[in-house]
Amino acid sequence: MQTSTFTVKGNTGFGLQNRRILQGVSDLRSRNLAGKSLRMTERNSCFGVSMDSASMGIELGRARRTVQTVFGSSAKSRSHRVRAAGEDIEDAAPLKVQGQSSGSVLPYVGVACLAAILFGYHLGVVNGALEYLAKDLGIAENTVIQGKVNVLAVLGKKNILEPLFRCPISYRWIVSTVLAGAFVGSFTGGALADKFGRTKTFILDAIPLSVGAFLCTTAQSVQAMIIGRLLTGVGIGISSAIVPLYISEISPTEIRGTLGTVNQLFICIGILVALVVGLPLSGNPSWWRTMFGLALIPSVLLAIGMVFSPESPRWLYQQGRISEAETSIKRLYGKEKVAEVMGDLEASAQGSSEPDAGWLDLFSSRYRKVVSIGAAMFLLQQLAGINAVVYYSTAVFRSAGITSDVAASALVGAANVFGTTVASSLMDKQGRKSLLLISYTGMAASMMLLSLSFTWKVLTPYSGTLAVLGTVLYVLSFSLGAGPVPALLLPEIFASRIRAKAVALSLGVHWIMNFFIGLYFLSIVTKFGISTVYMGFALSCLVAVVYITGNVVETKGRSLEEIERELSPAI
Repeated sequence: MQTSTFTVKGNTGFGLQNRRILQGVSDLRSRNLAGKSLRMTERNSCFGVSMDSASMGIELGRARRTVQTVFGSSAKSRSHRVRAAGEDIEDAAPLKVQGQSSGSVLPYVGVACLAAILFGYHLGVVNGALEYLAKDLGIAENTVIQGKVNVLAVLGKKNILEPLFRCPISYRWIVSTVLAGAFVGSFTGGALADKFGRTKTFILDAIPLSVGAFLCTTAQSVQAMIIGRLLTGVGIGISSAIVPLYISEISPTEIRGTLGTVNQLFICIGILVALVVGLPLSGNPSWWRTMFGLALIPSVLLAIGMVFSPESPRWLYQQGRISEAETSIKRLYGKEKVAEVMGDLEASAQGSSEPDAGWLDLFSSRYRKVVSIGAAMFLLQQLAGINAVVYYSTAVFRSAGITSDVAASALVGAANVFGTTVASSLMDKQGRKSLLLISYTGMAASMMLLSLSFTWKVLTPYSGTLAVLGTVLYVLSFSLGAGPVPALLLPEIFASRIRAKAVALSLGVHWIMNFFIGLYFLSIVTKFGISTVYMGFALSCLVAVVYITGNVVETKGRSLEEIERELSPAI
């Protein structure tokens, strides 16, 4: 709400400019205002005015009223707090209605997205560098092709996928420790964000990201590389929790969906950057150290940028640091928005002085349902098969004659970035829930196409082309909703006192499922066949459609406080 203060000296009325806003007030010129109570109304809005006959003054307390104002051809409703004492209305400054906010959240969203870029970069950088670093560190005595599959088996009559070679245990540790670290980091991020605030957690997050990248760059042994990857995993785990949390809490309601999807977009960009950075490897095998070292740059920039970024006003208000919250709001949205945002925060609190929630509070009757929805969003995301599709996309593309691994990865990455960009433009128009339903429906259809392309004899001449088409359509469908929406939706549906911990718990489910699907996927495919597994993923997508239809609420165009009052009302 905007705050306007004007003073009153005598018994005169409003000037011409004010009469545009409050009609029918001109007759106040002839009235003696002493000892009377007036209510001035314009359309559906009013100011409550109490008169003090002794001082002949007007004192309007901190009353909130809505004034319908018209400027040109546009009409907007705005709330104002008005105060006046001891002076006349004639000399009062006219009530000013601010248009656009004078603040901007975009620079701070950009700083936060450095962590999202690092998230994607650290996940993608090892794919191109692993074969070369394995040779340097002495763990490539055998072929170290992880996940490379027999293309003939993919398209063969047996419908089974067989790894060409088993990976050395040390090799697997280099890959899997990132997921283990991310699991730990996601829970750590939630606790740190609650205790120290969002911006300080970003600064702390830069430590494992930087140290981990440095250890990977300078590693002379497998053990040093594993420790470095473990630390970077902790860093990206913290990032996965804190980036969507911070962006959702500082973004204006009307563009929160668009800005929320920027997180997923920059993760995709980070993966693509890692792909591009790996291009010189074929001509310079030692380039892998430079690839890991480049991650130090955004890590340092993240820490420096967050030093100058405002803290989340919602976290500050939750801590009782009201004046700091007002300062943060002023930097983010402009001083004219301070009263409005503070009013929303006060309304959300509803007079409650609840302490920060503990981990067990997440399972209380008040929060149990909304927390289960958050966990289910990431559970369904992983059961839909995204990692499996991306994992085997190279083999699928080779079956269609695309022999370049870089070209295959670039095609999948481009589809992901394109879909996420489209989702970003639709998030605040189409809505979160509808995009999720469209996304999972498209993923189910794509999985069915992939499954049938491997089994139907009539499709055998076109199996390679259909497999590529199904893969690209699947990734595109995923990036429209199932990819970006969960990380955006979760901070929106969780109450402020549980938001950080609940996001961390949901992301913990994500990393656990990611780990186990990667661990057992090959065994399941070998036993049941790729076509059956893909059909199982299609059924999981349809289950997701049913679950989302019955349980997920639409949050488009609603403030976080409004959503909280509906889903988790104060006791």
